[in-house]
Amino acid sequence: MAARIRKGDTVQVISGVNKGVRGEVLRVFPRADRALVQGVNVVTRHVKQTRMGQEAGLIQREASIHLSNLMLVDPKSEKPTKVGFRFVGEGEQRRKVRFAKATGEVLET
Repeated sequence: MAARIRKGDTVQVISGVNKGVRGEVLRVFPRADRALVQGVNVVTRHVKQTRMGQEAGLIQREASIHLSNLMLVDPKSEKPTKVGFRFVGEGEQRRKVRFAKATGEVLET
């Protein structure tokens, strides 16, 4: 399966508690269909000290969010858009690229 959302993409949350929030994808978990997005789905963890010098207490960090709740932000129009795939080039240079369906612009890979 081709990856519609990749590390480094700017995405917007389209449903859930964080609806409307934008962030950069930090990591993608393809087998689980989940992604880690900066500033989205922040949870508080209780951490105890395991080594000398490590701080104990409450830390906040991002938890993964399902890919169906994310939509790629089009770099040209700055609006959420669906992602499509097309082939560009001929012969040996032919390759599959992602493009924004709203504007038709090829997304950087």
